[in-house]
Amino acid sequence: MTGIVFVLRSGIAWNLLPQEMGCGSGTACWRRLVAWQKAGVWQRIHETLLAELRRRGEIDLTRAIVDSSSIRAELAVILTGANRHDITQLDALVQAIPHIRGKRGRPLHKPQIVQGDRGYSSEPHRQRLRERGITPLLAKIGSPHGSGLGKTRWQVERSIAWLHSFRRLKIRYERYAHIHEAFLSLACALICWTRLKPWFN
Repeated sequence: MTGIVFVLRSGIAWNLLPQEMGCGSGTACWRRLVAWQKAGVWQRIHETLLAELRRRGEIDLTRAIVDSSSIRAELAVILTGANRHDITQLDALVQAIPHIRGKRGRPLHKPQIVQGDRGYSSEPHRQRLRERGITPLLAKIGSPHGSGLGKTRWQVERSIAWLHSFRRLKIRYERYAHIHEAFLSLACALICWTRLKPWFN
């Protein structure tokens, strides 16, 4: 685990993992990353930490803000090719929000509002969100700037900045998507853990 997190944070190549860290070889760490991804470990860790955040009143699903980045943007992330338009991934991104436990009753799974910029402007997508009981707040193409949506945009920009702080995510070195997705899930879990750490000090 130490070796995997070190590679994620530093961006170092697996074969350059310092032996003095006592993690074994980079190849052994890579194999463990892949095995745990296939077993769903990274996603379960992320969901467990989200549940703990919710239990402590730190999760608010009133509004979810969607955006994309060179790594595709703490609740849900998905990986796509760089040539895919934002709107083609809106349904999948909303669907990827995990069931967040942590309190009695039904797990949280959907936001009340989904907000996005003009890249997400689509009447069929608005309709599908409404059918799921979600209010779409998607800027329309041709609408003037200053609509007020930018007041909450800092949250998604901050989340993308958090993900970019993990150097292994800034450039996709991985040949296989499932390995990059493993790093994305682990990064999201570490972001959640950073938020929770003060409760355990």
